[in-house]
Amino acid sequence: MSWFGAIFILTACTWTGFEVAKKLTERPRQLRQLKVALQSFEAEIMYGMSPLAEVSEKISKQLPDPVAHLFRYFSSQLKKGECEASEAWNQSLDKTWPRTAMGPQEKEVLKQFGMTMGKHEKMQQQKHIRLALVHLEKEEQEAKEKKMKYEKIAKTMGFLTGLLLIIILI
Repeated sequence: MSWFGAIFILTACTWTGFEVAKKLTERPRQLRQLKVALQSFEAEIMYGMSPLAEVSEKISKQLPDPVAHLFRYFSSQLKKGECEASEAWNQSLDKTWPRTAMGPQEKEVLKQFGMTMGKHEKMQQQKHIRLALVHLEKEEQEAKEKKMKYEKIAKTMGFLTGLLLIIILI
């Protein structure tokens, strides 16, 4: 086996470990951004008179991607007017979710929140937003714990897997 092949294997495995670690790091950050977005959403619903499409577009401009992309897509779906808010929200989740580092638990929380969107009066909608925020807070704490526990392990395992493959192939 050539040195070039060994270096390639080691680099690829190490890179994979770092990508796994990056996803563990991104998840809590994206959850915080999502919570901020929902808090902004709540404020706009309670104190503003703007339609959902405008509120979503405004929120998307305040956040970085991929969370901003969720609200941008939701806004565009609402502006098309082809479906109601809950359906547009679910389509937005399905379209943008692969770009995020978040898991199925967070998606389920947001889908449940989306089922209530645009169907209740302000106070009831605020309760649903706060419920979603509580669930996302719990998920964020779990994500932080998982990051602390597994981030370093993922990086190390990537490197060690590369070394193991090199030894096996020698």
